[in-house]
Amino acid sequence: MQITQHTDYALRVLIYLGACPERRVTIKEVAESFDISRSHLMKIVNQLVTLGFVEGSRGKGGGLRLNRAPAEIGVGEVVRQMEPGFDLVDCFRAESSCLLSPGCRLKGALHTALQAFLGALDEVTLADLIVNQPRLRHMLGVIELRA
Repeated sequence: MQITQHTDYALRVLIYLGACPERRVTIKEVAESFDISRSHLMKIVNQLVTLGFVEGSRGKGGGLRLNRAPAEIGVGEVVRQMEPGFDLVDCFRAESSCLLSPGCRLKGALHTALQAFLGALDEVTLADLIVNQPRLRHMLGVIELRA
């Protein structure tokens, strides 16, 4: 199983925001931390906002923060929402052209594998991923803002 780069980056954004619950984070900050294009990251963040995972505000003092508690954000839910589809092979699509589709047993095995993959992700929340915030903040190079 493999997720798209789009989903990978979405998960990274959520982890970064989860590591900085005390303040708003800018797209620029996240983009620089992960060396991702700001314009590409903007599209991902807009989708995360639309889906209700992230809250964004513009202007002075604006930025991004989680819209829900980390324990309420399931990794499986994020992956399902961000991925364009889960057609692992041609026969998963309605317009399949595979000659074996009508009686193929591989399709069932792959479907079972996909459900197991997503089920494993359903067992993990964002809170599980950010459990060691000080270490995570250090790895991310998060700069502590002083009042």
